[in-house]
Amino acid sequence: MPQRILVLGASGYIGQHLVRALSQRGHRVLAAARNVGRLQKLALANVSCHTVDLSWPEDLPALLAGVDTLYYLVHGMGEGGDFVAHERQTAMNVRDALLAAPVKQIIFLSSLQAPAHEQSDHLRARQLTAETLRGAGIPLTELRAGIIVGAGSAAFEVMRDMVYNLPLLTPPRWVRSRTTPIALENLLYYLVELLNHPADHHRVLEAAGPEVLSYQAQFEQFMRVSGRHRPLIPLPFPTRWISVWFLNVITSVPPTVAKALIQGLKHDLLADDRALRALIPQPLLRFEDAVRQTLKEEEKLVNSSDWGYDPQAFARWRPEYGYYPKQAGHTVKTSASRAALWAVVNQIGGKERYFFGNILWQTRGAMDSLVGHRLAKGRPDRPWLAVGDSVDSWKVIIVEPEKELALLFGMKAPGLGRLCFTLRDKGDYRELDVRAWWHPHGMPGLFYWLLMIPAHLFIFRGMAQRIASLAEQQTVKSE
Repeated sequence: MPQRILVLGASGYIGQHLVRALSQRGHRVLAAARNVGRLQKLALANVSCHTVDLSWPEDLPALLAGVDTLYYLVHGMGEGGDFVAHERQTAMNVRDALLAAPVKQIIFLSSLQAPAHEQSDHLRARQLTAETLRGAGIPLTELRAGIIVGAGSAAFEVMRDMVYNLPLLTPPRWVRSRTTPIALENLLYYLVELLNHPADHHRVLEAAGPEVLSYQAQFEQFMRVSGRHRPLIPLPFPTRWISVWFLNVITSVPPTVAKALIQGLKHDLLADDRALRALIPQPLLRFEDAVRQTLKEEEKLVNSSDWGYDPQAFARWRPEYGYYPKQAGHTVKTSASRAALWAVVNQIGGKERYFFGNILWQTRGAMDSLVGHRLAKGRPDRPWLAVGDSVDSWKVIIVEPEKELALLFGMKAPGLGRLCFTLRDKGDYRELDVRAWWHPHGMPGLFYWLLMIPAHLFIFRGMAQRIASLAEQQTVKSE
């Protein structure tokens, strides 16, 4: 029977897949997260998107009204700082809302647990979340999983980036730890089918794939499937020696997520999935098949709203480009109106050129000329840009009036990038975010990004501030 379902954490990679699967099965889905723009653009049947910040969940009780099942997919690994306290507080806020507006059941996607004395902050946060949610007095199904093999899985993407971006793999001793990796496809099937097996009490179920593999074996199988062969020499270094800056260099996975993840890889994390398989039988994909399927899916990642479904971007996409891009940018608060900000942003390439550091933009263009790559010049002679327009070597790929303007990078470089101008109305003020997104092509793409980072941080701060200043002047004149 179709249910009314609330998915918290719907914007994550698992959340997006789950919302799509629930929609296809005819359920009425309320997809909630802090940023739901990408989900909204999918326009899925029976799905409504809701912006919710669980740190201040004033809107949550209204969303819970009439809900049959709550999926809790929220995690704080990407928050930085004391994410254990953050996760616990978020869970407490949801628990308190559930006391006033109870649902029939909660399904919480958690992590496999190590012995208490060996737990990382990430694993301890998952355990605290489960304990807190049980306090709502509603039957809670805690589904624990280890490594998930799928596009967007932090563990998979770290492995993928290391193989594609490094000529030699020298992981520390955690590479000998064992786990039971599960394909995203199998995990999603379990999550959806749990609706047909509601619990009348709290329960813990563990999900696993059909194999027990060390991380070293996973690296070796990944290299065999991908055709990227790298010497793998484990070093006897403790995990804590892997610093944030090193992770930030070799992978595009957000550093706080990658660091929290790797801290949890020190010990064997083996699932006992007998109870779950008895409850919900299904064929389980082997690791190599899951990797093969994931890499096939990642070939189409660029065909998304992030890139405006642009055919040129799709043609330039390469298998080496991972799920997560590198990014650099700056956000400013301004009193300027959205109309004024949008008008100024649309002037890019005109009299103001790039608003700040124009000599640096010219220098970057000259570098292309030196290698024989001639760049186009000019922009349309009209105030408003449209999809498909050229601004010098850039191509306009997204135009959402008073919300977002995105340009496809057209210079010579090892990777694929875009430059986005995003406007957000915060009531008493507006936010303007100027940000570059970059998918590096192997180690050359990483070196290029690192070389450009100082200029990026300098330029984008100046661009954002200059655009805001010009828009504020326009706003004052129009009042």
